[in-house]
Amino acid sequence: MASINGSDVRKIIVACDAGMGSSLMLAAQLNKSLKKFKVAVEHSPVNSIPDDADLVLCQQGLMARARRSQPEKVILGFNMFLGDPLFAKVEAAIKEGGQLDG
Repeated sequence: MASINGSDVRKIIVACDAGMGSSLMLAAQLNKSLKKFKVAVEHSPVNSIPDDADLVLCQQGLMARARRSQPEKVILGFNMFLGDPLFAKVEAAIKEGGQLDG
């Protein structure tokens, strides 16, 4: 399992599969809330996660595919696009320098 200190995160990828727009909205929302910490948030298909990603967020059901795409990256899964506790955990780790394991 990979690990990263939140203070080292500079690029987050929201990886998706369906292309329904929910992940794009999530990426925009996270980008807005994390901009003050100099963290960029981008959107990517789960099978094409960029090599320069520090952290990957995806729905729980896509985690195995994300790990096949980028096995050395920290990959965290969420259940809900809005209000999932994972997003607050990620922001707190970035703000306070906490560890993120995935």
